[in-house]
Amino acid sequence: MNTGVISPQAREKALAALSSGDELDVLVVGAGVVGAGSALDAATRGLSVGLVEARDFASGTSSRSSKLIHGGLRYLEMLDFSLVREALRERGLLIQKLAPHLVRPVPFLYPLQKRAWERLYMGAGLALYDILALSGNGAGVPMHRHLSRVEALKAFPSLRPETLVGAIRYYDAQVDDARHTMFLVRTAMAHGAHVASRTEVIGFLRDGRRVVGVRARDLATGAEFEIRARTVINATGVWTGDSQAMLAGERGEFTVTASKGIHLVVPRDRIAGHTGMILRTASSVLFVIPWDQHWIIGTTDTKWDLDKADPAASGKDVDYLLDEVNKALATPLTRDDVQGVYAGLRPLLSAEAASTAKLSREHAVGNPVPGLIVVAGGKYTTYRVMAKDAVDAAARDMSTRVPPSCTDQVPLLGADGYRAAWNRRSALARSSGLTVNRIEHLLHRYGTLIDEVLSLIGDDPSLGLPLDGAPDHLRAEIVYAVTHEGARHLEDVLTRRTRVAFETPDRGVTAAHAAAVLIAPALGWSEADAKREAAAYESHVIAELSAQTQPDDTTADATLRGVPTVTLASAS
Repeated sequence: MNTGVISPQAREKALAALSSGDELDVLVVGAGVVGAGSALDAATRGLSVGLVEARDFASGTSSRSSKLIHGGLRYLEMLDFSLVREALRERGLLIQKLAPHLVRPVPFLYPLQKRAWERLYMGAGLALYDILALSGNGAGVPMHRHLSRVEALKAFPSLRPETLVGAIRYYDAQVDDARHTMFLVRTAMAHGAHVASRTEVIGFLRDGRRVVGVRARDLATGAEFEIRARTVINATGVWTGDSQAMLAGERGEFTVTASKGIHLVVPRDRIAGHTGMILRTASSVLFVIPWDQHWIIGTTDTKWDLDKADPAASGKDVDYLLDEVNKALATPLTRDDVQGVYAGLRPLLSAEAASTAKLSREHAVGNPVPGLIVVAGGKYTTYRVMAKDAVDAAARDMSTRVPPSCTDQVPLLGADGYRAAWNRRSALARSSGLTVNRIEHLLHRYGTLIDEVLSLIGDDPSLGLPLDGAPDHLRAEIVYAVTHEGARHLEDVLTRRTRVAFETPDRGVTAAHAAAVLIAPALGWSEADAKREAAAYESHVIAELSAQTQPDDTTADATLRGVPTVTLASAS
């Protein structure tokens, strides 16, 4: 097994392999969490695998979620027990075996407003939640506990006392979704997959009705080439309809509806609380989620039929979330407290429903024409099951026997030995010259691959300094994002490899200029290229801030359109 390092040189090597004319067993299109998971599933079955992504890994839905790994309490109310049990099993696997460095338990408070029946009703639901987790071997978190009003206010002092009579505390888990998806990609590569971002599929290759590969374009050079494959897996999420449309004369297997969800990021000191919180709204639920030195508040659930590449959060969205969370807080939040905002699109399987909140989070796998598998829908938490089902479908179309999925036994890179490394964090701090807090931060982001980051600092001690404009991150992390994690542009680094874009007061503008200088040598940028990338990033931030003052989706979307795409600012 190779090391899974996605360097610029590794990308060139992957493109050479993909365009060589040799037939792959499986080509996966789309490197969100399901596509990355499918590539890993196929590669660990011994198949030859390619994975291509038109933009950056996790650049769509898979970097813009609520950052939760959970069973979905509200699906219990829909009596969807099988979906909840499946999700809780996956939650347990991720916490305990597959990605303990990236996925960790987090407590949530459910405030109670009625004295008797609500405690009984919610207590029964959370007891069932725990039982379903245990029955699927997916616990990995403490059981729920009932709290008095005094205990609830002690756990979450910012709650308005008059709004509750008590609470129930339960546990789920959280994840940095973009980093988790990137680790899936790296692990697939470590098992032999050929991986290339910024590689757009522009058409399917056909032999009669059968799909035998794709025509692709390298967006860095404009070069077009063919990739041959026995089976193509389409895992393009909200772009499923666009990719199905490339099959001239064929009818699509499903219709996918895009639902927009936005999240606010506020500094941790604006809300006094020692747990997360879940609140009921008129149409759904609202989460207040602890996120290092911040809180994430979300989400909305509204139909979106505008630009899928860069969905816009409007002023209406921001005000809605502030209004809902302020119903529970003793000291209301204002727009001035909002440090970051991000918007994402959920790919929902269409159904006859008045609201996207009622559409299914379950997934489906189809085979619209021979040689093509389409996987759509689902939840982030159940990505591994979706990937398994997609590769199972591909395997049924092959003449040779394909082994069953084993990804429930395959830890991601950085997971093996993680708990031992965590126990050694003080020793790591002493040997590296960093503080224990810095080492904990790095272990939570890289697991046992921390040694690769520390090696960069050993070679150049200046990389052990904080990044200008984003002091929570080391300069080494910025360089590592390019040399090891496949980042090709400044936005990739600030928005997905790190979360500087929504964790800093100026949304990463100051850090952009410092980061561009750091990554320029590894990407072969000139000084002018670096300045162009930083300027494009800043322009996009200004446009996003303006969009967030607009009254509705249409005007917010129009504000973002026309701004140069950050990732194409340079020709590198």
